[in-house]
Amino acid sequence: MSANLDRLKGLYEAFAKGDVTAVLGAMDDRIEWREPDSLPYEDQVGPQAVAENIFARVMQDVNGFTVAPDEFVDGGDTIACTGTYSGRGAKTGLSFSTPFVHVWKFRNDKIVYFRTYTDTKVWADVLGVGAALSA
Repeated sequence: MSANLDRLKGLYEAFAKGDVTAVLGAMDDRIEWREPDSLPYEDQVGPQAVAENIFARVMQDVNGFTVAPDEFVDGGDTIACTGTYSGRGAKTGLSFSTPFVHVWKFRNDKIVYFRTYTDTKVWADVLGVGAALSA
């Protein structure tokens, strides 16, 4: 098991405990954070932008939001993780549980890249933005 994999597993545990500071601290100052184009969360650069425009918004939009990793594929500096997102839409009241794939890239012990793949239709329904995104 690589040091990056150990680090990443610890970050999922920290996020689950609400320790967002630890997660943000593991990011490079210029991290590239990529979200699916069809969701209202845009790509971000830098930990502060991720905190404000991804983490804060998701926590506002999804009650009881959880990220549960299942399996890791360790490629050294690139690691993929499968798992499940779950929660309840704050606006819609709809609950969801949907799979994800995360791709993480490390350089010099810091996260320099993140991308998420998930069922964007489920997210749009839960967030109540499906019609707005289709228009």
